[in-house]
Amino acid sequence: MTAADLASFQYNLLDFGSGRKLEQFGSVVLDRYSPSAEGFKATKPKLWSQAIAKYVRRNETQGDWIDADQLPTAWQVAAGPLKFRLKTTKFGHLGLFPEQFANWNWLIQTCRDSPRPLKVLNLFAYTGGSSLACALGGAEVTHVDAAANVVKWARSNAELSDMTEAPIRWIAEDARKFVKREIKRGNTYDGVILDPPSYGHGSKGEVWRIDKHLPLLMGSLNKLLSENPKLLLLTCHSPGYEDDTLRHMMGEAFPSVSSRQIKAGALTIQDRSGRHLPSGYYASFARVN
Repeated sequence: MTAADLASFQYNLLDFGSGRKLEQFGSVVLDRYSPSAEGFKATKPKLWSQAIAKYVRRNETQGDWIDADQLPTAWQVAAGPLKFRLKTTKFGHLGLFPEQFANWNWLIQTCRDSPRPLKVLNLFAYTGGSSLACALGGAEVTHVDAAANVVKWARSNAELSDMTEAPIRWIAEDARKFVKREIKRGNTYDGVILDPPSYGHGSKGEVWRIDKHLPLLMGSLNKLLSENPKLLLLTCHSPGYEDDTLRHMMGEAFPSVSSRQIKAGALTIQDRSGRHLPSGYYASFARVN
């Protein structure tokens, strides 16, 4: 399995502008809220009538799907051999973040380049894209998300992808509590992946605030890394967490990693006109020997 195997992705960003994006997931075309599309102007206004539903935000955490009579309860899309079950949520999410596609390719190749199977911890792991990518590359993965229903969703994606036998450990637990327990157990990992939200709640009501808790969590994670770490990936969609900030955080938290080896940049999605929609930032590190 190589990164080229993910070349076929059943997703298209058709257009964006004025705080919205027009997307095609498989055969389903949707009009969704997108704050990063503010300041842009849509270039294909006629295409927007193809949307079978529109997500309108009511506040920071909830919204409504408008004109959704034709919207299926759930449907599937493929990214090469990976299959994802999508469905609408009150947050406007569907179970898939297309801007992570390039990272999945990178994870497959990085894990595959290792002379031995890597042991990877994926925190805030959502519906499993990064976990499945690492497993495709031959890694042993521990997948952690606070929401039991989302972990179940991730496992269903593994089933759709014919990866039920993949070496993935599925954990429904608060990330900070899991890390503390792993440190006490003396477990270590070759790589860590994080995609933390701006705010949220754990399985037992634990409050997460990125400004307060992310630096503390990353400091703890250093105790879980092996002496010769092989893979780190930190992605963020929160205001104030741009590439230079993530690069600095990674270098501070993991002193065994040279800052010169950390790559950082913007996550973007390209539309049919070649324009790039900003979709967060990343910092990454890989060592294959």
